[in-house]
Parts: sequence; C-alpha cells; structure tokens
Amino acid sequence: MGDAHAHASGLLDDPSGPDQALPSDALSAVLRAVSLTGTCFFVVEATGPWWAEVPSAAAIGSCILPGAQQLVSYHVVTEGRCWAGLEHGASLWAEAGDIVVIPHGDCYALANAPGVVGEQPVEDSKTFFRQLTAGLLPPTIRYGDSGSPDLRVLCGFLGCDLLPFNPLLGLLPRLARVPATSGPGSRRLACLVELALSESRERQAGSDVVLLRISELLFVEVIRRHVEALPPDETSWLAGLRDPVVSRALALLHGEPARAWSLHVLAREAAVSRSVLAERFTRLVGQAPIQYLTRWRMQLASRGLLEGRTVASVGLDVGYESEAAFSRAFKNVVGTSPAAWRRRRHAS
Repeated sequence: MGDAHAHASGLLDDPSGPDQALPSDALSAVLRAVSLTGTCFFVVEATGPWWAEVPSAAAIGSCILPGAQQLVSYHVVTEGRCWAGLEHGASLWAEAGDIVVIPHGDCYALANAPGVVGEQPVEDSKTFFRQLTAGLLPPTIRYGDSGSPDLRVLCGFLGCDLLPFNPLLGLLPRLARVPATSGPGSRRLACLVELALSESRERQAGSDVVLLRISELLFVEVIRRHVEALPPDETSWLAGLRDPVVSRALALLHGEPARAWSLHVLAREAAVSRSVLAERFTRLVGQAPIQYLTRWRMQLASRGLLEGRTVASVGLDVGYESEAAFSRAFKNVVGTSPAAWRRRRHAS
C-alpha cells in the first residue's frame, strides 16, 4: 500500500487490534534501564501536631542510597489528612488513600497542618536516615501521645539513574498527588499498601527485601495512575504511551534499540505512514523518532560504560559499527566523550 494512501487513512491497520501485540513495553524498558532501586521504607504514626522536614536529595542522598543519581520519595496516607509542601514551591493536601510523590529530590515538609512546620537541622535528618537504613530504628516511627494516631503515612524512597537520558523522570511534576482509592488500578494499589503495612507490623524473615520490592511496585503504579490522569491534550513522553501509534513506535525502538532503524522502516512496522508517524511522535514526545532513539541508546550505553566494558563493545551493543561513530553520537548527546563521562561518574 502506498504512503499517500496510508496518510489519507491515517493507519494501515488498527495498531490496537488483538493481532498487533506490542513487541515490548516501553515503560518497563525505561524503568529497567534507569535502574529503579527501592531503599528505606517505614511508617509514621502521629498523634496531635506533627511535622517533618526532609532535606534535598543532594544533602541526604548519600545517607539513604549512596551512588544513586536521583532520589525519589513518596508517601502514602493511610489514615488522616496530611499537608505536603516544597521548600520554595507548591503545596497540597492529601487524604487517606492518596499518594504524595516528590520525584526530583527537592527539600519538602509534611505536617498535620502547614502552620506547625518548623525547621529541622540537616545533620539531624542525616542521623535519622543513617540509623533507619542501618536497621537501628523501628519500622514504625511514632510521634505524640500513645493513643490512636490521627495520621498514618507509609514512607518510601527510591533511587534511579537520571543521566544521560531519562525520558520518564523529567516529565513528572515536582510535587504530585495521586488519588489511590478510585479509578483503574485502585485495587492493586490498595493491596500493595496493605501488604506493606502488614510487613511493617509483623517484620517476618525477609521483610526488608519484601518492603523494598513493594516500594518499587508502588512507584510503578503511581506512574500508571499519572499516565491515566493526564489531560487529553497533554504532549509528553508519558502521553505518548497512551497513543496507539506512538506507543507502538516506542515499543519497537525499545525492543530493538541496536537495530538500524530509519523512519521508513519504523513506520512500516508500526503500520502507519511516515508522515503520520513523524508528526504524531514529534508532537507528543517532543523530538523525532530517530533523535529519540539516539538519546535512548546513550542511556543504555551508560550502563555498559559504568560496568567497565570497552567503548567499542558498548557502542556495538547499541547499534554503532565503529567506536568513532559511537563516540561522536555520545558526545553530541551528553556533551563529552564516553571515556571522559565514565571517568567523571566514577570520580563522583
């Protein structure tokens, strides 16, 4: 079928049809490549006025998850009502069942009410997280009287890679509230929260590992809910996951990143015309398909470089036949050569 006819109809075939299963899952591929890793996980129970300030990830990241490029924190309100606010920015209220996410490592505070927020020395926070990750604190941190708590919050932290290219993290707002008690996926979230609370209370053998995995699963569910809640006119990589044409193209690129893709080949396998694919992909993702592929290849290459493999072998694995071609592409995207980037990362 000719390209002009395909453009007129929009799609050669319906990419959402049952016989057109995606060859890969773009969101899963990104989450794997950015090395999502759960770390400390605990419960806060408060009775009466309560507040807590969490310094920026730059200040406390080494105490929670050394080596992580980015620290993501989230808090599930299981009872009561909680206020959350960035040090210099947005604030919001979260009800029981809501999840508060701070994905960019900002300094923030949690409280029963904004008026009770004070100031906490950074060194005190560092000491708290060092003791928590070392297992020297109980899994449930209690504040106030010993009576029934007014507020119960499940707190988790995740580490992930940010550079050279993380198409997911940069698109999340600095402070977000995800309602967990309604809409698609609410049952899954409720089960994960209940399992986390149960593991925190009972502390059976292997609970630490279970809780860390739950923290990762909760974050994935948060991302899913965020995608589902995006407005229809949203343009972003996340919005592209909802579009049948763009999601198919993303799945193809993530499924075989080393393949010698061209716009023509990608459009043919995505079952659309080149013009439809180029327009829709660029409008939603913000860059052309092959430009996106190049940046994604650099993200994959960064893992191989940090593992100590040769520049030539890493380049070959992500689709470059020569070390020189790979080095040029890497420098164009990252701003420095692969070897220099690796030295700088190891030094930091």
